[in-house]
Amino acid sequence: MRRSSSIASSFFYRSIGTSHGAVSAYAISNQRLLQAALFSSSSHTHRRWFSSLLDSVAGGSARAASLGVVGAVASLAAAVSMSQDVYAKEPLRQELVPKEVVLYQYEACPFCNKVKAFLDYYDIPYKVVEVNPLSKKEIKWSDYKKVPILLVDGEQMVDSSAIIDQLSHKFLSDKPASSVPEDDEETKWRRWVDSHLVHVLSPNIYRNTSEALESFDYITSNGNFGFAERISVKYAGAAAMYFVSKKLKKKYNITDERAALYEAAETWVDALAGRDFLGGSKPNLADLAVFGVLRPIRYLRSGKDMVEHTRIGEWYTRMESTVGDSSRLRS
Repeated sequence: MRRSSSIASSFFYRSIGTSHGAVSAYAISNQRLLQAALFSSSSHTHRRWFSSLLDSVAGGSARAASLGVVGAVASLAAAVSMSQDVYAKEPLRQELVPKEVVLYQYEACPFCNKVKAFLDYYDIPYKVVEVNPLSKKEIKWSDYKKVPILLVDGEQMVDSSAIIDQLSHKFLSDKPASSVPEDDEETKWRRWVDSHLVHVLSPNIYRNTSEALESFDYITSNGNFGFAERISVKYAGAAAMYFVSKKLKKKYNITDERAALYEAAETWVDALAGRDFLGGSKPNLADLAVFGVLRPIRYLRSGKDMVEHTRIGEWYTRMESTVGDSSRLRS
């Protein structure tokens, strides 16, 4: 978005230059003001800025100033419109939007967040049922005893990658899953997420007792738990996951949790090969998968360390901006 705003800024001053023969030194000095205005969503700010611009060109004729500003506004509108098309959600056509989508989840579960990233990006409204990780009473009705479970107009879907495949082919493509080549880049990196990236997350999230408690504080604060449940889930869950993470660390031959996380982040950035997204100008399913599994850790200690010590931050910020606000329905 910053790059597009810079383009808009360039168009604006080019338009002023066309009307006056050259851009005044004073106008050039105000370019920072233009950029600040472009990044602001306040129409009041924009009005004040345009007023200042009119004052700055008041030395010329009123007609010249008017022509300059009108041309600038037209160019700016085109540039801003273009910037909105660059990184934006891709909502489904209204007739394709399902009537009811319900996600049974754990708030910090990377697989659940992978599904949510898909739903958010395609602006599919959904309800969330937070599952108690100790009792799992909320999913006793299902034969599948894990999360995520997604109900789409009453149809049960399970397993995050399978859910996304089903949603993708249901709403986005007429091609059957079997028609996608095994060596397809998107497919390769989606598998990498499931076979490698997710396995380095738990040892990092629950690396020590303080980070385990930080994670479960996040889970219980965002889940639908009563006070007593919140306390039991936070402390019992944190303790359990601390020991589980040690087993996972051994199972996947991880000696240094943070080093493994940093290496995975750098591997992903290398895969981008200079592109904004693996999908090119817009995210594909692999981008959404990586973003989804990283989203619950981004503002925990482990996620902050990852962004500070690797190159993944710029891509993550682009994804955060593109996926935008959650399409989750609040009760």
